[in-house]
Amino acid sequence: MGQVRDKMRSDLKLKGYSLSTSEKYLRVGYKLAEYFRRCPSQLELPQVQQFLLHLIEDKKLGPAGHKMYVAGLKFLYGVTLERPDIASRLVFPKVPYTLPEVLSFEQVQEVLQAVTPLRHRAVLMCTYASGLRISEACRLQVGDIDRQRDVIHVRGGKGKRDRFAPLGPTLLGLLAEYWRAERPPKPLLFPDSGGSVCVTPSAVRRSLHLAAKKVGLGRRVTPHLLRHSFATHLLEQGADLRALQMMLGHGSIRSTVRYTHVSTAHIAKTGSPLERGGKQSPSKPRSR
Repeated sequence: MGQVRDKMRSDLKLKGYSLSTSEKYLRVGYKLAEYFRRCPSQLELPQVQQFLLHLIEDKKLGPAGHKMYVAGLKFLYGVTLERPDIASRLVFPKVPYTLPEVLSFEQVQEVLQAVTPLRHRAVLMCTYASGLRISEACRLQVGDIDRQRDVIHVRGGKGKRDRFAPLGPTLLGLLAEYWRAERPPKPLLFPDSGGSVCVTPSAVRRSLHLAAKKVGLGRRVTPHLLRHSFATHLLEQGADLRALQMMLGHGSIRSTVRYTHVSTAHIAKTGSPLERGGKQSPSKPRSR
């Protein structure tokens, strides 16, 4: 599917899709062609649906993965191949609503202190201290650190939106320590060992996994888990929901509200209707 792949790649660029999303969608097209050993342009709706059923039943694809495959196929047939008759018949699955997992403040501190090398620890500190996505933290530039206003300028975040994130004194101190030790060549703040491109998210993830294992945390820790922890801990400290939305770069307040369901402090403050009117005991049932 050489020509189709090249056109799909061009279409994704023209539509402004991120590199990560583009790679996932291109992989969907490749997997479809590999399954039938035919170009996707030669397939019809029943075959595309057969491919999805194969993924669900044989590959045990979950709802989230199924949704991603449907999105990739909709783009392939709706945009690249100009086959809306197929794209419109592909239905997104229902994805169960789950609450994000979080770490306690003490657990975050413990695992971050165990991360090596220093460059990766600094990247991960940005994900927790400023609520950045791992891709946003990796591609930070030196000029994005605004010490005068105590903010980080996040450029081209999800949805191609710029925003500002908090820069606290602890994070600034670690970044200064990292700068003195590494002296990274400008403009990149976190270049890889070669110095010409930024450090990869996958390399940072590996360092975090090793650190979590080293301290015996007993659970899988990801950079996004640190971002979830940032949001939940700020809410527990009384942060404004609208301000948190801006810091996280959420397009909808509904994405931010879900953290109120995780914050045990908010739940505890709400209390129980049983406590209404003080510490009165519930009425005894009448005897018959």
